[in-house]
Amino acid sequence: MKRKNNLFERIISFENILKASKKARRGKRYKASTALFEYNLERNLLKIIEVLSNKTYVPGAYCDFHIYDPKKRIISAAPYFDRVIHHTLINIIEPTIGKSFIYDTYACLKGRGTHKAVQRYKEFQKKNKYVLKCDVRKYFENVDQEILLNKVQKKIKCKNTMWLVKQIIDSRQSGRELTYFEGDDLFTPLYRKKGLPMGNLTSQFFANLYLNDFDHFIKEELTARFYIRYCDDFVIFGNSKVWLNEIKCEIKKYLMTLRLRLHENKSRVFRTTDGVDFLGYRIYPDYVRVRKSIVKRYRRKLRDMTEEYKNGNIRIPEINNSIQSWIGHVKHADSYQLRKEIFRNTVFTKTLN
Repeated sequence: MKRKNNLFERIISFENILKASKKARRGKRYKASTALFEYNLERNLLKIIEVLSNKTYVPGAYCDFHIYDPKKRIISAAPYFDRVIHHTLINIIEPTIGKSFIYDTYACLKGRGTHKAVQRYKEFQKKNKYVLKCDVRKYFENVDQEILLNKVQKKIKCKNTMWLVKQIIDSRQSGRELTYFEGDDLFTPLYRKKGLPMGNLTSQFFANLYLNDFDHFIKEELTARFYIRYCDDFVIFGNSKVWLNEIKCEIKKYLMTLRLRLHENKSRVFRTTDGVDFLGYRIYPDYVRVRKSIVKRYRRKLRDMTEEYKNGNIRIPEINNSIQSWIGHVKHADSYQLRKEIFRNTVFTKTLN
């Protein structure tokens, strides 16, 4: 693919930044940070143009919090001003870089979300007896920033755009664990910057790009026909358990070149008939279940929201957004009875003063 030049003028155009602000506020209309930005919308948009044009933009401090999905994860949320800037960048570079992605890579791509990946899984499952399910160990924490920047530079020639990419990538290091690979000396892990903050739009996109060459290796060199990747979760289908285990060995070698390792306990071959956990679902040949941990977590969230509503700390539009989002996810499984049971026992009442 030819490297792209002269992207920066499009990135800092008023039209693009206005479009970015509209994307950033989706699902966040009732947040204080969104309201504050929107109150002075034109001034803030012009401020973004100014700091990018003058190259005075410095990313703000992240707000860290924990989620359980189902394991404990640290989410790092950038300030709202920065999130709009993230959208201005992705608006322009995603259509360009995204052309090099294989068909069956998903996450943070238009028309290729969780449910499309699950549908593809169900198609491949019908044709194969086994599936190799892999999970990269602490993926976001271990993305090597130097390797990532080199991959972006192979796609983008524009120096001003690369300046912005570097500002965003260099804004946070999240990988603290010292990991050694072949050829390292004692100090190598100390000076190599690594990590992408989970929660950023840019992090999701760069996480996809980081494994893009790996996708082509799987498809073109290992000739794995039935392959799906959603960020750092990926599956390969086949009718030979021996072949899939051989491929697993090749995958481990390739990931070493990216300074990554598989999570051994979560990377193995399953029979497709046994049902496999993938992207929040447990998928069987004839039906799909919502993963138990997701149901348990949402029950807890509903209880928390009823208490917050009772005390006047949350409004109906926010509750409705949460419920509709969850229904949108679980309706792709055989979950009608589950939804009936959960919402039958949920009542929102407010304490009268």
